[in-house]
Formats: sequence, structure tokens, C-alpha cells
Amino acid sequence: MTEGVTYQATPKEIRDKFAPLADYIAKAAGRRVKVVLVPAYNDVRAGLAKQEYDLVFIHPAHVAMAEIKDGRYKAVAWTSGFTDYTVSLLINADGSLKSLDDLKGHTLVTPDPDSITAMMVRAMLRTGQLPVSTAKPDGQNAKDISASIRVISTRYQDAVPFYIENGFAQAGATAAKAVVKSWTDKGGKVLLQSRAVPIKQLLVSKTMPADEQDRIRSALLSIGQSKPGRDALDAIGYKGFVAPNAEVEASTIAWLGL
Repeated sequence: MTEGVTYQATPKEIRDKFAPLADYIAKAAGRRVKVVLVPAYNDVRAGLAKQEYDLVFIHPAHVAMAEIKDGRYKAVAWTSGFTDYTVSLLINADGSLKSLDDLKGHTLVTPDPDSITAMMVRAMLRTGQLPVSTAKPDGQNAKDISASIRVISTRYQDAVPFYIENGFAQAGATAAKAVVKSWTDKGGKVLLQSRAVPIKQLLVSKTMPADEQDRIRSALLSIGQSKPGRDALDAIGYKGFVAPNAEVEASTIAWLGL
């Protein structure tokens, strides 16, 4: 399993909160489930490529969707409340920006470049056919700077407002609702929001027997109907799980350019 790289949580905190869910799935599958935390996205990609994991919980949609596209894994459940993850572009209250196109000649800060948030920002800019530069201003001429959007990054979502407040960027991307609320409560603006994508998906390897896949899927979709299931949900802090949507998967894969 891998959680997001742009939220601050220790490996022990993540393992502990998912242990009850692993126990719940183990009873449904009829075999032991070992929780393996893989924080680095490239490490989990390597493991997925070799199909080292039977069942994976993946926060970043671009990692999960790439595996679905390549046919090694398929989704068995999506996490309720995380099927419509959107990115907000924050600007100062007195900012003159009115549209995505107005970002030309300005600097945009995103969380970690390999986060789903940053991937979604790149998809927004690509869809808008907007030129992007990651070069330092002194490495460009004036014409290049005015015609493109300079994209910089920081590690965590909650660091994005700092860059705008201190003039290092004129806009900042975040998908953290708490960050957006804090920003707007202080008078800041949201320039626009992206289209929605599902995150925090549970995938199974296609090498897993079909009957076992079905048992896991049924257990996840009905998790709120038993006390062990509700206890597992309380531990991870989620409402439940819903069935995946193949059409949304296909459109998300296309939009993200996977």
C-alpha cells in the first residue's frame, strides 16, 4: 500500500491504521494478509510491474490507473468520499488573474511533481494548450517568460500558501480541502477547480483467482454492515467503499495522459 507523498504521516501511523482493514480482508479472503507499506512511488511501481502484491491500496490515481491501463491490476473498490478529488488553484485576494490563460508569464507552485495533484495540474495545462516552463527566470528570455507558465514545486500541500503569501508564486495548486478552507477563510481566492478523479483505490492482481477477487470485492462493498468492518473503517477514518466505474477509469487515464 502507498499513501500520498504530499501529506505528513509516519510509516507507523499508516501501518497501524490499516491493520484492522487487513484483518477484515484476511477473513473474507480466507488467508493471511500482510501489510507492506511502500512510501516511494517508484518502489511501488517496481513492485506492481512484477505483480509482487496481490492486493494494493493506492492513494495516487496516476499510479493506480497506469497499472489498470497496462492490464496487470484491476480495481475492486474505490474509497467513498474520494471519488471526486479536485485540484484548486489558489490566488491572493487582490490577484488580477481571472482564468487559466492569465497564468502566462506567472509562476505556479504545486506539491511534489510525482503527486496526483501535480499530475492533474499538468493535465489542466495540457488540456488548455498552455506552454509550461520549469526553467529559472534567468535561463529564459523575456518573450519565453511572458508566453509560458513557470511551474515550481514544494513537498507538502500545506506549504503551498506560503509561496503565494511571500510572492514566490502568483498561484498555487492544492487538493487538500483543509488548505483550501483555511485560504478562503482568510480572504484568499480560488481561481478555478480541475475536473474530478477518483483516488485511494484498491486494486487486485489479475493473477489472483476470480473467486478470491469476488470475495474481497463483496467484503469491501459491504464493510459497513458488520462490527469488524465498521471498526476497520473507524481505524482508517473512511466512510466505506464503492464499486469502480470503468468509464471514469478510461476517461481519467486519457486526461492524465497515461
